[in-house]
Amino acid sequence: MAERKTGLWIIGAWGGVATTAVVGLLNLQKKLVKPIGLTTELPEFSNVDKMPGWDRFVPAGYEIRNCSFGEAADDLINQRALETQAVAPVRDDLAVLDGRILPGFLANSGEVVEKMADRFRSEKLTPRETISAIQADLKAFAAKNQLEHIIVVNLMSTEPVCEYFRNPSEHQTEWENWDAFRALIDSSVESPVPASTLYAVAALEAGYDFVNFTPSLGATPPALEQLAKTTGTRFFGNDGKTGETLMKSVLAPMFAHRNLNVMSWVGHNIFGNRDGIVLDDPRNKATKVSSKNHLLEQILGYAPQTLVSIEYIQSLGDWKTAWDHIHFQGFLGTPMTLQFTWQGCDSLLAAPLVLDLARLTELARERNFTGRMDFLACFFKSPIRVEEQSFVRQFEKLEQWLQ
Repeated sequence: MAERKTGLWIIGAWGGVATTAVVGLLNLQKKLVKPIGLTTELPEFSNVDKMPGWDRFVPAGYEIRNCSFGEAADDLINQRALETQAVAPVRDDLAVLDGRILPGFLANSGEVVEKMADRFRSEKLTPRETISAIQADLKAFAAKNQLEHIIVVNLMSTEPVCEYFRNPSEHQTEWENWDAFRALIDSSVESPVPASTLYAVAALEAGYDFVNFTPSLGATPPALEQLAKTTGTRFFGNDGKTGETLMKSVLAPMFAHRNLNVMSWVGHNIFGNRDGIVLDDPRNKATKVSSKNHLLEQILGYAPQTLVSIEYIQSLGDWKTAWDHIHFQGFLGTPMTLQFTWQGCDSLLAAPLVLDLARLTELARERNFTGRMDFLACFFKSPIRVEEQSFVRQFEKLEQWLQ
């Protein structure tokens, strides 16, 4: 009997995070690296029943820029984000995978993303036609590679806030009801629904799973949860928690549990990759800032003064630096400060999370779980409809689900 295979369909396949994830996956499949940074390789999870092996996953996907895995990997090597010895043994495999990367779609992706695009489906399609085209690509990929299933992972650039759903109560029926949402995307070429959500609908309707690693809308509307339950599929997001916000979700509970009053929390972020270019546009930046800035009130129980800045500094490339200044009151009201600096490679921090999420989503399918995968909250800045924001408590939920 042939070994079961699952497609890993990546939107934004030649980006830094995706390329690093694919290079890492190929190295793991060849057993060339230690699984540092992978949560699913922790010793306490070694006896989890039916944990999918790395050999199960077959990468492919969409990209809107002319590039290749080899070129993207070389760019990361030049930025000191990838080591040459990690790329050299898999370079031929990367060249083969380039043939599986198709031109992507741009619906409501924002002006700055559209300016980057030189490899995309240019014909004018209605949202329903876009969804049908995506589904045709997924089904052809599954048939050609004899796949049992596909997990679609969104790693595309951050979209602007979807103005139509900025205040969901104004369009509550479409927000919450799948039949009404479907009517919205079936209505015309001018539908306000962004590409990330069209990808989500296409995957879930076709019986495949969807993970949104970006802050974009994706599968956030509750209407898509109705769809997932109907089709017996799984989804989750949003916005992978890799750096400064990870630190916030660890440190904020400390202040809460010690009853220290946080008066203000300021975070400055600088980095220079393509994500930085996209987030240099205020419309796209607003989506990201909202994702990074909401968790303190939920953890502390009150809202300190906050400031989150994200600035594009070209020379930094894939290296991200965050400085945080926390001003808090101790016993008898005395003001004190905590400051930290987080400096890391954006793609290397995110890529192992992408692989973990693929593995855990596949495990959820093995366990016949359907719907919203709340147990994955520890991987995200804005876990969909999950109130708990403490990283430790989120991780405990994952441990409980695994064991």
